[in-house]
Amino acid sequence: MSPPVRVNPRIEAASRGDRAALTALAEELIPRVRNLVRYLTKSGDIDDITQEALVTVLRSVPNYRPIGSFTAWVDRIVVRVTYGELRKRRRDATHEAIDIEAVPAPVDPASVYATRTHIAAVLDGLPADQRFAVVLHHALGMSAAEIAEEMSAPLETIRSRLRVGMQHLRRSMNVSNEGDSR
Repeated sequence: MSPPVRVNPRIEAASRGDRAALTALAEELIPRVRNLVRYLTKSGDIDDITQEALVTVLRSVPNYRPIGSFTAWVDRIVVRVTYGELRKRRRDATHEAIDIEAVPAPVDPASVYATRTHIAAVLDGLPADQRFAVVLHHALGMSAAEIAEEMSAPLETIRSRLRVGMQHLRRSMNVSNEGDSR
């Protein structure tokens, strides 16, 4: 029998409605939530969806059960909110303007920041379903079966989205890398 999981005292206080604990928790979670939303959405939606996701997380803190990692629990909520908001916006949009942007080449290929910026830009070029599958698998370490459950999609569909999404990313990264060497 495994020992009971000890919950962070700040999370316990936040779940009881302690405003100071909720504020501290929100300040700690903002970068994580914003980064995850950034990888899942186009740049124009980041702030609104981040705010919605953070509010949902903070309202849900009393429901948190320390069965697993708190950050994994937060990530799942952020993914659900982000996916739901994107579906809602797509449904509400009468017609979406086509946004044609060239993927900027990183100024310094050795720079971690430049590489992440480039990957984020390439991810923006993927359809939302492929982008979600790729980010959930590679950034959050979720299995294809977990992603299928999270996205309410068949397992084979998720595997296909992962394969096609990664092919697109590899092609985009290789094209960019070849262009940089010239």
